Order: sequence, then structure tokens, then C-alpha cells
Amino acid sequence: MNKATEVFVSRGYDGTSMDTVARELGITKSAIYHHVTSKEELLHLAISRGVRALDSAVETESLRENVNALERLRLAVRASVVILIEYHHSVTLLLRVRGNSPLEREALEARRNIDAKVRALVEAAITEGGLRSDFTPGLITRLLFGMVNSITEWYRPSYPVDPETIAEAVTTMAFQGLEA
Repeated sequence: MNKATEVFVSRGYDGTSMDTVARELGITKSAIYHHVTSKEELLHLAISRGVRALDSAVETESLRENVNALERLRLAVRASVVILIEYHHSVTLLLRVRGNSPLEREALEARRNIDAKVRALVEAAITEGGLRSDFTPGLITRLLFGMVNSITEWYRPSYPVDPETIAEAVTTMAFQGLEA
């Protein structure tokens, strides 16, 4: 699945054929069709891996008990960075969808759901006095995840900094500028 996802990222959905995927995997097309019924299903599986991981991470941190909203938000952002790096190609696909098909509209809806969870954390942190109130929750959410999502553009496994350090850098830079 990782290699197929990588092919979609490098060639785009329209530029990827099942022949290309099979060649990259070193298997036959029929072997792929033994597991999936179509290229669209393969794309769905590729995107779903990242969506599930991101949603789960944000949900887990959102529900953390005995921690204020600002810390839950910080933990959710940190976890999102680690997930984005771990599922780099899957999340890259998720961020590239534009809603041109039912599958892409489903992925956009999943992104909106994740965004709503983060926005709720931002709103709670503002209400508790942990974040500045002179910016709207929507703006703060977009700026936070603009920074997080930009990692898909420059991160490579060969990058000389480990994912935990990148996550710490993102959260430190983001929250030192937002704390009340």
C-alpha cells in the first residue's frame, strides 16, 4: 500500500495507471485486482489510512482528561505532525483532493470533520483564557494546520531531523506566539 500511495503522489491520480502501480510493486495487475476492484478503491484505501490516523490522534487528544484545552490542542497538533510524517504520502493525497469525485468529496468531508475537532479545541482554549481572543477560532485553526500541512511539501524520510523533534518545533513555534 505504501508504494501504491507513493505512486499516486508522484504521478497524480489521473497520471497513475494500474499497470504503473503493478510495475512499481513488482507484481501483476491481476495480483492487485485480487485485493481491490479499481484504481479508485486503491486511492480510497491510500487516503483512508492517513484520515483514520489523523482523526484518531485528534480525537484521542481532544478527549484527554485532567488537561486544559490549550494543552489538549498542543497535544493534538503535536500528534498530527507525527502522523503526517508517518503517513506522509497518504496525508499528501488527502491534502490534494479537490472534490472532483464522490471519493474526493468524502475525503474533504473527513478533513472538515478533523478541522471541526481542532476548531472546537481552539474555541475551548480561547474560552479558558489559554489562547489569544483577538483572532477568530477559524483563523487560528487554519494557521495552525497551514503550518502542519506544509510539512508535506518539504519533509522527506532522509530529512536530518527526527519526527518528534519536528513535532516539538512546530508546537513550540505555534504556541509561543498564540498563548495569552
